[in-house]
Amino acid sequence: MKDESLNDAIISVKDLKKSFGGTEVLDGVDLDVYKGDVIAIIGPSGCGKSTFLRCLNCLEDPSGGSIFFEGEDLADMKVDINVHRQKIGMVFQQFNLFNNLTVLQNIMLAPVTVAKKNLRATKRKNFFIKVSNIFKKKDNKKELLPLGKTKAEFTEDAKNKAMELLGKIGLTEKADVYPSTLSGGQKQRIAIVRALAMNPKVMLFDEPTSALDPEMVGEVLDLIKKLANEGMTMVIVTHEMGFAREIATRVLFMADKGIAEQGTPEQIFEHPQNPRTIQFLNAVL
Repeated sequence: MKDESLNDAIISVKDLKKSFGGTEVLDGVDLDVYKGDVIAIIGPSGCGKSTFLRCLNCLEDPSGGSIFFEGEDLADMKVDINVHRQKIGMVFQQFNLFNNLTVLQNIMLAPVTVAKKNLRATKRKNFFIKVSNIFKKKDNKKELLPLGKTKAEFTEDAKNKAMELLGKIGLTEKADVYPSTLSGGQKQRIAIVRALAMNPKVMLFDEPTSALDPEMVGEVLDLIKKLANEGMTMVIVTHEMGFAREIATRVLFMADKGIAEQGTPEQIFEHPQNPRTIQFLNAVL
């Protein structure tokens, strides 16, 4: 269901709750994400940061509350979540690349799959239009829907887009290799451009550097910084405090099942107000 009364936030979270069995992880979280926001989420392990991020595109079903994306409540069972997920890119800790596909095939997979699905759906609708038209007078016959690009055309488009993205991260020569031959940093950069291949409006990052060796962290953070400078809207769960301070437009500190404190990087890192925030930063900085 669409809520026209919402503000102009891309994502608007209202009273979000999440429980696993009898364990309550999130209790009454509210957050608005606006175009161009770069929101860094920090906090102690087990405070619900990753769960909150996964709830934003319903990889975890909320136990209560609402998550509006462009006005549509993703928590509403009537909403086709897969349509909206195409506009929300997600990058995980463990890359999640398909090892049986080449780098190029990994990047092309989602755009080609979605295009095929849309083409099949259009052809199916046209079939029913044709059947319906048999019983209608000439003046009342309905026109067929345009099919758009052919399979060969959208596959070629996806390939060109994938190669363009690989060029931007300097990995064009890795197009035909398999993920098992890549370094951790290369895998994560491929995972990021794979998400970008769908032209998302928002990118979600779940501790994108936590599985990397220290010398590989920089190349991934540099790519995320580049996306931020290009205006990509992002929500990033991270344990890299220096990175959060440098890149974020807003920092959220999560603890005790919710957002304990939020503000600009300067407010959170230089002048924290919540005792839990102060305790956490004293421990990690």
